[in-house]
Amino acid sequence: MGTGAVCAGAAITATSSASSLLGHASGGNAYQQSDAQRIESLANPPKIPDYDWNKHKWAFGVDTDRCIGCLRCMEACKAENSVQEDANHHRTWVERYVYLEGSDKAIVDSQTDPKNIEVTGSEMRYRFDNRYKDVKVDKAYFVPKLCNQCEKPSCVQVCPTGATFKAPDGVVLIDAKYCIGCQYCVQACPYGVRSFNEQRGTAEKCNWCYHRITKGLNPACVEACPTGTRVFGDRNDKDSPISEFIRNHRVMVLKPEMGNEPNVFYVGIDKEVS
Repeated sequence: MGTGAVCAGAAITATSSASSLLGHASGGNAYQQSDAQRIESLANPPKIPDYDWNKHKWAFGVDTDRCIGCLRCMEACKAENSVQEDANHHRTWVERYVYLEGSDKAIVDSQTDPKNIEVTGSEMRYRFDNRYKDVKVDKAYFVPKLCNQCEKPSCVQVCPTGATFKAPDGVVLIDAKYCIGCQYCVQACPYGVRSFNEQRGTAEKCNWCYHRITKGLNPACVEACPTGTRVFGDRNDKDSPISEFIRNHRVMVLKPEMGNEPNVFYVGIDKEVS
């Protein structure tokens, strides 16, 4: 890759409307509700009438060869899910991996790096800066990160109240009504995708826009991506975009040695990406 080829375009300001993902379950504790009842409450707006969570197996694909680091995905996520507007809270983000000439060690930064944040009044914008424009680069790529909705999620295992649970369709959800803010799940996640919302006193994370996918829509980040980097679909459908993505590419998952069995599949990353 030539000099200066690792800079993203102009900053993006999202304008899509915000939607609440928090549930409204009632009575008792988390263990007294069936998965069906809890998922019903978390699918807000209501799921499509014929949605059956037992018939779906959602998965996500990321083709880093297509990612240009525009951060539209992150901005769309923040707007869609009413994520706190500061540099420390993101449900999805993008990292930049740069290999300078003659080096086999990547330099990694993300949009949370202060150099990549522009503040104008009360507005905060993110963009990857041009710090590498005058140096020789052997290789560089962007890596979007999000919740992996693991088959064996560490966060579910450590939650003392059952607030974090795995739905039958594979998505790991948080029922904020039962979250006590202990942050055990935040510490347990090997991918660093969970954060603590100080305003609400609860943990939060990406849930692949559960309120959208249960209505037959794509996650907001998938819709916002201009290059087709992000792919979403049902693995139970052999003709779905994600099934074709996995079938037609040599895919990798992050930190396979942890044994969590992630459901986000990557193309074009090196083993040092974690």
